[in-house]
Amino acid sequence: MNPFKIAQEQLDAAAKRLVLDPATHELLRWPQRELIVTIPVQMDDGKIKVFHGYRVQYNFGRGPAKGGLRWHAEETIDTVRALAA
Repeated sequence: MNPFKIAQEQLDAAAKRLVLDPATHELLRWPQRELIVTIPVQMDDGKIKVFHGYRVQYNFGRGPAKGGLRWHAEETIDTVRALAA
């Protein structure tokens, strides 16, 4: 299951009940800013391991954006998008 798709489906249901105009609905379906970083780290055994990090900020319409930030080997950008939504 994709957590971001679930979040979008929930938004779609709410937008339908609110009779939200299509432009506003589309604006709210997607984050406004995403940052994906990779950080190479030399491990104690000398090998290089690359770590990935994600930062998503969803909407700046009312000031500072609500967002999510995660560092975990099994994390995906869609999970962080859903958390930021």
